[in-house]
Amino acid sequence: MNRLSFRKRPKVLSFLLAFILSALAARAQTPNPPREATDGLQLLYGGDPDAAIEHFRILQKQEPDHPLGYLLEDDARWWQILCESAEYKWGMVDAWHRGKLSQDAPFFKLADKVVALSEARLKAEETAEMHFYAGMGYAFRARLFALRDERRNTARAGVKAREHFLRSIALDPNLADSYAGLGLYNYYVDTLSAMAKVLRFFMGIPGGDKRVGLKQLARAMNEGELTRVEARFYLAKNLRNYDRDYQRSAEVLEPLVAEYPRNPIFLLLLGDVNAKLNRKEKAAASYRRAAAITLSNLECQRRVHQLAAVALAALNVPRSAGEIP
Repeated sequence: MNRLSFRKRPKVLSFLLAFILSALAARAQTPNPPREATDGLQLLYGGDPDAAIEHFRILQKQEPDHPLGYLLEDDARWWQILCESAEYKWGMVDAWHRGKLSQDAPFFKLADKVVALSEARLKAEETAEMHFYAGMGYAFRARLFALRDERRNTARAGVKAREHFLRSIALDPNLADSYAGLGLYNYYVDTLSAMAKVLRFFMGIPGGDKRVGLKQLARAMNEGELTRVEARFYLAKNLRNYDRDYQRSAEVLEPLVAEYPRNPIFLLLLGDVNAKLNRKEKAAASYRRAAAITLSNLECQRRVHQLAAVALAALNVPRSAGEIP
């Protein structure tokens, strides 16, 4: 009989184990996004959603039946909405609440297309990737419903998103991007007001765990492909808004500002956090940098100038020469 010698077996077993582990590691990541996606995301987080959308539409033409290009365009539209809807309240810049606007319709249309394309593919073959895309489509719907203070619609979309993220992780526990959506669900549901928790009970909405949510966001921030930046941004924002852990929020946010120094939203958030920490000069520097950025979206640029001016006035620091009033 042709058998391996005792000495050779450990080497063969080690080789097989290494091969299996490498195969699992390769499978356990979000599929590498194409060049148009990564280039577009760099433009988006660099502060130019309009240029990013051009890349995402090329991706849509290349693969019209794949949800990724539509998902990324919707994400770019969300950042435009976030900027144009932002207000300065309670010493913080954020998009708190607003009513329905005309630009909401195309945003919802794209989110619906992401869900439809993902669920069509899931009928043919169930994959963690498509559950992730479907979950993000529903999560985007929940984002805008929440901004419009439509609580029931937010809850319904959030629950559907959670179902897809959970199934995605069940199929591939190492698909890090799915933890971003699940982390946001766990965090937000656990920080609901008492009245909202009563509504959650009567609607049968699954509960969440803020501590678990923070860990999941941190995992997506460190390991995610598509959600890395947004997981870091929302982690920093939630630490500011709800936990009031301004020191940790600054630590999470500073690498993002260093990587994308021309994103005014990141700069305004960092300014808020430093203001809360009574680092007035550092806060003022962030607000001034945000106001000095030239943006292709004129409505967003106008809003950034207003927000920076209000935030600087609240700091009560001397105005710099040539500063935009």
